[in-house]
Amino acid sequence: MNVLVDTHVWIWSLADPNRLSPECRRLLSSSRNVIYLSAASAWELAIKDALGKIELPEPVETYVPTRMARQGITALPITHTHALTVSTLPPHHRDPFDRFLIA
Repeated sequence: MNVLVDTHVWIWSLADPNRLSPECRRLLSSSRNVIYLSAASAWELAIKDALGKIELPEPVETYVPTRMARQGITALPITHTHALTVSTLPPHHRDPFDRFLIA
């Protein structure tokens, strides 16, 4: 199964896995699943880091790629198609990062 993780889910999986449901932990740990982290999540973390809204144990520019590699997570890029698809989404989510993830 392909699994795209939300930014907070990914951070919790690293810092405090008990915040995740047992089902979520099972999905993330199964070798049968391909886990993806969107460039939108890296962008969100970079912004939160620059604003002092998140504290990471090392600079965000090394934290994200090293942790992704350690967990075997696949990078998911943002394309122009994703950016443009955002305009067609219903207004269920106002958060721009969540809208990118959905697109």
